[in-house]
Amino acid sequence: MSAPAQKSAKRPDPDSVLVAIAEYANSFSIQSTQAYNTARYCLMDTLACGFQALQYPACTKLLGPVVPGAAMAGGARVPGRTRAR
Repeated sequence: MSAPAQKSAKRPDPDSVLVAIAEYANSFSIQSTQAYNTARYCLMDTLACGFQALQYPACTKLLGPVVPGAAMAGGARVPGRTRAR
């Protein structure tokens, strides 16, 4: 019997569409004050919706580990939640 083939840990090159989007986002220069204000309002609205969702157990139960008994040292920080000690 032969040994199983080793899988490479090297990541494949990213999709060309993703590269194009990343290059556009990295090099685009926003000149409009209205665009900045709109983006700020969208961010504030998104955070407010997330903070409001923390009031509902159906939402907060999704913040725990997916695998029962799994532990992640340090875990992930969630805006609006205090860090468990």
